[in-house]
Amino acid sequence: MIGTDGSAVAPYGVLGKGKPHPRSYGTFPRVLGKYVREERTLTLENAVRKMTSLPAQKLGLRDRGLIRKGMYADITIFDPDRVMDRGSYTDPHQYPDGIEYVLVNGKIVIEKGTHTGTLSGKALRKTL
Repeated sequence: MIGTDGSAVAPYGVLGKGKPHPRSYGTFPRVLGKYVREERTLTLENAVRKMTSLPAQKLGLRDRGLIRKGMYADITIFDPDRVMDRGSYTDPHQYPDGIEYVLVNGKIVIEKGTHTGTLSGKALRKTL
């Protein structure tokens, strides 16, 4: 399973203060760019499973983690040839390369690499 303890951050406003760990922006792009594409230690399919359905299953999030009828549409569309983290310890507030679209609950929140202003997320709780 692949996850992060990074917090919500942004390069602007209240969330843009301080110097968060670079993986707050880049954990998953790093896995796809470095460990899948460059080092080939994971297949793309296995990496995606470890970042989506496996954590959802372990956390008891029954309506997340897969693209299937009745599930929430949390989808990241990325270019496997370009995806990579960009943040560093000296300049951590950097969005990754190669992520063109992100849908949260079926709504586009990142379009052509730019935030749309849509706030369609919600707090998740484990279902028993």
